[in-house]
Amino acid sequence: MPSSPLSHTSRPPKPAASTPRPRHWLASVLKSIGPGIITGAADDDPSGIATYSVAGALLGTSLLWTALLTWPLMAAVQMMCARIGMVTGQGLAANFKLRFPRWLLIAFVVALLAANTINIAADLAGMADAAAMLSGINSRWFVVAFAVLISWATVQLQYRLIANVLKWLVMVLFAYPITAFVVGANWSQVLHNTFIPSMPRSQVEWETIVAILGTTISPYLFFWQASEEVEEEKADGQVTLAQRKGATQEALNLRGLDVGVGAFFSNIVMFFIILTTAVTLNKHGILNIETSSQAAQALKPFAGKFAASLFTLGIVGVGFLAIPTLAGSAAYAFAETLGWRQGLNRKLKQARSFYAIILFSTAAGVALDFIGINPVKALYWSAVLNGLLAPFLLVAILLIASNRKLMQGQPSSRLGWIVVAVTAATMFICSVAMFVV
Repeated sequence: MPSSPLSHTSRPPKPAASTPRPRHWLASVLKSIGPGIITGAADDDPSGIATYSVAGALLGTSLLWTALLTWPLMAAVQMMCARIGMVTGQGLAANFKLRFPRWLLIAFVVALLAANTINIAADLAGMADAAAMLSGINSRWFVVAFAVLISWATVQLQYRLIANVLKWLVMVLFAYPITAFVVGANWSQVLHNTFIPSMPRSQVEWETIVAILGTTISPYLFFWQASEEVEEEKADGQVTLAQRKGATQEALNLRGLDVGVGAFFSNIVMFFIILTTAVTLNKHGILNIETSSQAAQALKPFAGKFAASLFTLGIVGVGFLAIPTLAGSAAYAFAETLGWRQGLNRKLKQARSFYAIILFSTAAGVALDFIGINPVKALYWSAVLNGLLAPFLLVAILLIASNRKLMQGQPSSRLGWIVVAVTAATMFICSVAMFVV
């Protein structure tokens, strides 16, 4: 297996005797935190908030158990994608290119771009509506302002700075657990519905579960996680593919911790959004919520202005985290498929086509908001569509992760493979049930 003296992450696995001292281990943990946390937090974007709000408002606390289910599933999937990026030194699309027909890969990345663009439109709309609620300024001004600011930062700033900013933006998600405790809840019922799942009985319930799975275990996160691992290695000086191949067990363990914490945090936030909307909106008969900002507005009479403002600030903050992830994941997928120069560490003139995808998807999102298409209704169904398409992608990921040659002799663990296979099977079953029930 190729190795390089330039970085510990590019050497073959070390024996257990080389376990670092506690102080060094703590420093390594703190340094490694980033890609998993960012990916987990980006999962709770304004569009995800809208989907979880719909679940809480429509079905109350009956689906709280899904947060307990999706945490290990999401963690296993994201860690498998991270492992592929770390070990092969390439993103998902570049590995798919080695294993699957070109036409199939192009179909995947075009579908990814379309879904991500709809998500960007919904996220911009949610951010703008939330900002308008706080400021009283017309939301359309905020759509343009946010799009321009995010595009400028993504194109002009170096990857390391972008990653550090995204890490700090994760803090805004604490607004949702705080809001849930402010509004209050019947905790005995909450515990019951969290640990004792209720079997879905209607098409609407199955449809909502598919939407939750689609927005939590979402295809764009698969591509982003693997590509971000490559960016991390490039930022550490491993600029060639040969230098990036292979990973130490220590590096993989640290990333596993990062991804596990990120997935846990993501699903805790999901849990509290469903809970908050369930104990306020559903309890008072407000069942039809279409946007995240609408959910925040509806909270005011029952939770007070403070809780509603916290909910709203979280929407704006997490949008800044999610949109670069959405646009970036599609750009990486296209660049790897078509052989373009790529990377947030490059300047615009060095990777014009890569940045063109980022700018195009963001501009198209703005256009969807201005031409009158309801992006959030489209979003809910895109979440359902993601839930239908994700299991097919997971099968492809499983084939890559178990290929010893592509994985440089470091394939996925048996347990990881089983959990991801269960995730794909669960998503297939829920998708079929949505149509059959």
